[in-house]
Amino acid sequence: MLSSALSPELKKKYKRNAISVRKGDTVKVMRGSHKDHQGEIMRVDMKKYKIYVNGIIAKKTDGKEVEKPIDPSNVMVTEIPDDDKERREALMRTVEAE
Repeated sequence: MLSSALSPELKKKYKRNAISVRKGDTVKVMRGSHKDHQGEIMRVDMKKYKIYVNGIIAKKTDGKEVEKPIDPSNVMVTEIPDDDKERREALMRTVEAE
């Protein structure tokens, strides 16, 4: 449900265009006011279909800083954590199938 495009390097490696996002993935923002910002996904909100990226904040009128939600379709996954063996195995199955 919450999927994002893969970077060109990962597309070649896994022969897929998109992947579901998870906490810990490194992403690059492709659209909006924070375009070209790179950071790690800190939280995934399944109810609102939004993700929260480290370093992307919004200032409220009272001066408080809050995390700004981003639509996962507006980011590109640039790196998948090494400790996520289950997801890497699933990605490699699609490569081996061809």
